[in-house]
Amino acid sequence: MFVKSVVPRVILNSRKEWTVEIVLESYEGKFRCSAPSGKSTGKSEVVSWNEDGVKASYKLLRKFCLGLKHENFIIKKIKDLEKLEKLMRSFERKNGLLGGNVWYAVEGVFLRAAAADVGKELWEFINDEVNDGLKPKMPMPVGNCIGGGLHSKLVNGKRPDFQEFLLIGKEKSYGKAVTKNLRAYNYAKSLIMKKAKRISIARNDEGAWNVSFSNENTLEILKRVAKKYDLRIGLDVAAGSFYDKGYYTYRNKELIRDKVDEVDYMSKIVSKFGIFYLEDGIDEEDFGGFKSLYESVKGKRKKCLIVGDDLTTTHLKRTQRAVRSGAINAMIIKPNQVGSIVEVAKVVAYCKKNGIVMTFSHRSGETMDDILADYCVGFGGQFLKSGIFGRERMVKLKRVMEIERSLG
Repeated sequence: MFVKSVVPRVILNSRKEWTVEIVLESYEGKFRCSAPSGKSTGKSEVVSWNEDGVKASYKLLRKFCLGLKHENFIIKKIKDLEKLEKLMRSFERKNGLLGGNVWYAVEGVFLRAAAADVGKELWEFINDEVNDGLKPKMPMPVGNCIGGGLHSKLVNGKRPDFQEFLLIGKEKSYGKAVTKNLRAYNYAKSLIMKKAKRISIARNDEGAWNVSFSNENTLEILKRVAKKYDLRIGLDVAAGSFYDKGYYTYRNKELIRDKVDEVDYMSKIVSKFGIFYLEDGIDEEDFGGFKSLYESVKGKRKKCLIVGDDLTTTHLKRTQRAVRSGAINAMIIKPNQVGSIVEVAKVVAYCKKNGIVMTFSHRSGETMDDILADYCVGFGGQFLKSGIFGRERMVKLKRVMEIERSLG
């Protein structure tokens, strides 16, 4: 693949914050990739940007891209990105960190160009290597219906402590599941407005409904919605965001739980509301707490997914530790948590070998790029978490539907 030019620029993400987009031109055409950015981030994630911020990363990226012009890259499989990664590491040692978000955009645009170079879609390029070209099974959408935590603003001084209240389809068709989630989302709005006695409500960072209710009251609404549309209920608790020095501080109802109480509370929530998907119910450094929760839930609800996100941060060593200790049976895959698609491929292979369910996830600060959908289908993710409402969310949902239609 001969590189005619690689040109970066700054754009705004869905939170109106600066991020980077890269345009690569080869003999096959022009290719783009832009980087999302998370607000609720795990402590073990790679740094998102240079220590001096987005502008510093962008200046370094411009310099790096100049050195790629008229270079020839042979990228026939994911591992071939190692040459590019070696160049990036060498550049960082001399000039400073680019950041995980920059790595995400650089590797994404090169993979798109490499796929086109051999006449394939990106998902197909990945699938042919990872799944031996077998017809992929479409993931199910995980949609953020009602929000709380760091992604949401206070409403009358309150918001749910849990970060995301999720709806999850169980259809044969991805398109049907997306349609159901959207209808359920609108039904949830009517229930919220009735309960809050308001004529309008706002949306949060990820397009979810912004409410002032307690966790339990919000789950009561979600349970009604899920029952009406035959959907499964999920939670991203993001427990680390309200954990400090051994205690979980719940602000909506103003109470404090210790580590043992938190496991017991999460277990009761799963049982009471029939939770199918529970993400980061325990602090990210408490592998033992995750294990206790998994063992407690397993006896009550065998089909519940205990999902690691901040716990695992798409790092192979943390994933191995979580799996070997019996802490999770599912995890989030966010490529810019680790920065390297080569490393993502290693994590995916380990998850498949050990039967760990994978959810490829967006970030709260998203762009109009739909590469996450290709990653999810290509790598064989069982779920795609990319919201329900908002153009930056819908573009990823539409991309999976497009792939589904192409496969007949």
